Amino acid sequence: MSLDLSPAPPLELRRPYLLAPAAIEAFGEQGFIHLRDVLAEDTLAHYGREITRLTVALNTQTASLAERSTYDRAFLQVMNLWQKSEIVRNFVFGETLARIAAQLMGVDGVRLYHDQALYKEPGGGITPTHADQYYWPLASDRTVTAWIPLQAVPREMGPLSFYAGSHRSSLGRDLPISDESEAAITAAMEAQAFPIFDEPFDLGDVSFHSGWVFHRAGPNVSSTPRAVMTIIYIDAAMRVAEPSNAMQRNDLAQWLPGLVPGDLAASRLNPVLFRRS
Repeated sequence: MSLDLSPAPPLELRRPYLLAPAAIEAFGEQGFIHLRDVLAEDTLAHYGREITRLTVALNTQTASLAERSTYDRAFLQVMNLWQKSEIVRNFVFGETLARIAAQLMGVDGVRLYHDQALYKEPGGGITPTHADQYYWPLASDRTVTAWIPLQAVPREMGPLSFYAGSHRSSLGRDLPISDESEAAITAAMEAQAFPIFDEPFDLGDVSFHSGWVFHRAGPNVSSTPRAVMTIIYIDAAMRVAEPSNAMQRNDLAQWLPGLVPGDLAASRLNPVLFRRS
């Protein structure tokens, strides 16, 4: 599908969100922030229908939960939905969230790294403790992920939880999402006394977390899928780094096509979504 990237997203996705200086300071200290009432219910309902439709249509997971690995029990994962639908493109390219990401990182602009829908099925297992940037061949820590629930997420559905301040710890940065990461990183977090923030999300709440903050999610013990959309933002001035593991080599080819270490992280898949005027 050929997508025209020129039209601006609708007004409801461009409205400024008042981000208090204290919230920016807390993000710097904690590595994450949980913001209230960022997006309206009708906005989430409208775009959520299309995100869910595509996630169901494009999901390739056919094994039962019992047959899957710990990683695959954690969620159904479908990426770069913005390339499949003008409706989702409008959502992902929305300025409201991109501006917040730029403010939190203290940068002049942000690019898209990629988006991903993360649907935790009823009976889906834990998302083991990990840091996202293990997977990314990026030269700095100026990265942030917006975690956007498409419905309220009470504790029984497995909301995202964060180890506050853990982006300053290097222990566990060499571990992918796995049973090993859950055991080893959780032990390291507890040994270093990083408090865990584990709160439900109301509809309209959005969290933002840095690439190196350690986080996890509990199982979904409800009878309803936990539907979440995520958008990963990077500093508009980000450079590509030499991949340090096989996952980063895969990411370089998939999300930064045609680029090599040292290049500006600005492939055709990484448009600027917000820049200070």
